[in-house]
Amino acid sequence: MSHASDLIATDIEAYLAEHERKDLLRLLTCGSVDDGKSTLIGRLLHDSKMIYEDQLAGLEADSTTIGSAGDHLDLALLMDGLKAEREQGITIDVAYRYFSTARRKFIVADTPGHEQYTRNMATGASTCQLAVILVDARHGVLDQTRRHSYIASLLGIRNVVVAVNKMDLVDWSSDVFEAICAEYQGFAAGLDFADQYFLPMSALLGDNVVGPGDHLDWFDGPPLMEYLETVDVDAAVDVDRLRLPVQLVVRPDLDFRGFAGTVASGVVRPGDPIVALPSGIPSTIGRIVTFDGDLNEAGPGDAVTVTLTDEIDVSRGDLLVGVEHPPIRAHDVDAMVVWMADAEMQPGRQYLLQSINGLSNVSVSSIEHRVDVNSLERVPAETLGLNDIARCGLTSDRALLFDPYTMNRQTGSFVLVDRMNNATVAAGMMLGQSSIWNRSPDAGLIRHRSEITPAERVARLGQRSCTVLLTGLTAAGKSTIAAALERRLFDRGRTTMRLDGENIRLGISRDLGFGARDRSENLRRVAEVALLANRQGLIVI
Repeated sequence: MSHASDLIATDIEAYLAEHERKDLLRLLTCGSVDDGKSTLIGRLLHDSKMIYEDQLAGLEADSTTIGSAGDHLDLALLMDGLKAEREQGITIDVAYRYFSTARRKFIVADTPGHEQYTRNMATGASTCQLAVILVDARHGVLDQTRRHSYIASLLGIRNVVVAVNKMDLVDWSSDVFEAICAEYQGFAAGLDFADQYFLPMSALLGDNVVGPGDHLDWFDGPPLMEYLETVDVDAAVDVDRLRLPVQLVVRPDLDFRGFAGTVASGVVRPGDPIVALPSGIPSTIGRIVTFDGDLNEAGPGDAVTVTLTDEIDVSRGDLLVGVEHPPIRAHDVDAMVVWMADAEMQPGRQYLLQSINGLSNVSVSSIEHRVDVNSLERVPAETLGLNDIARCGLTSDRALLFDPYTMNRQTGSFVLVDRMNNATVAAGMMLGQSSIWNRSPDAGLIRHRSEITPAERVARLGQRSCTVLLTGLTAAGKSTIAAALERRLFDRGRTTMRLDGENIRLGISRDLGFGARDRSENLRRVAEVALLANRQGLIVI
């Protein structure tokens, strides 16, 4: 709903032009159960005169019959639209409301506080720029407060309002407010928030929501609405790395073939060279077509159709990128995963990964650690349960094209889908390629070939090169067998090299630990040394 303006009656065109120029703020309310999230949004709408008369009349009637706010209007009923939500007095699904003021437009997501519905909170937060984290002044910072804060930080939200609600139930005590602020600041020191604004309020009575109210004269900061109208949440827009995911191939007739999508980052202009991925075929932008006519350029957030000067194979799920800034291409990726299913996640199980460039078959290759949302400590984990957050390694059957989530939220995000029932079981943020095996060498390096052929080495040494890998459990006798094999081959006149695991750890792998990632890197180094020795004609053990 839009704010009242005299221009609506006198000059509707001017009003629409003024409205279009306002910037849009996407925000969500989150926190623990019954902290007053729905009531807060209802109060924002009510005190800002954003409720129609018939809605207000219905709210008054509902407050009498099913309300839970005593003699006051139950403003939470404006947001809790599901029958189950009204019966239980809780929020289950994410509810979105649009409204505007004279300064700004808003889309607010009311997310549930129950731990059971954390998956819905993550969904609501995925597109937001600011989070209003509510804390019940009676209970302070709870586990779900911490969990929602961590998820908001994980999803790239950098601005938060910590709204200490229900101050009327603690006699408007400034000491209570300051103690909660100190507790939250201690926890949030480990999160990646750029700006935190602490605010005492009463959503039920309206103090510090739209106006300052009568009970918080000891607090000198702006009320919530004023802060939301003026806060600067503009993140740096990436205009260098072009990412245009193809969502539809437009073919209305024989003379036109375009590729429709929303520019995720970068700027595209007619004449720009691009590369279509995953094929890697280059081309050039011909036109940028919209319903209102051709554009000279399109930037992040613009929904456009582009044509190419060459007839190349591009289909839904492909990615058009600039030639100078290719995305990461890898089969193995590191990702932060928020597990959303009741059934536990088991390493090795197959899932479908849906990302901006289509559907892939993946398996969870490892769980590096789980994050304890209370202490933010990393703890070992064999499986993941509902609402667990962990850093995992994923292996895909095809190369994934992505940017780290911190660089690009569109190309770095994904969901995991159960192959059996098509249920979404996890949301994730890609961090980078997890295996150094996929890393490409510098383009300026050239492999130098030996002038001695393999046949000459065979003739000189009287043997064919190979690698014998001995693997097994600790104390299984690998080193004993390797030493005996080396002696037998040496006695027979063969030229060998034995790469003992502990000797490797004392030398070229002394910087590595014993986690999954370091073990993989240790194996890669050993394999590279063995390959170099093989090329010299040696038998490697």
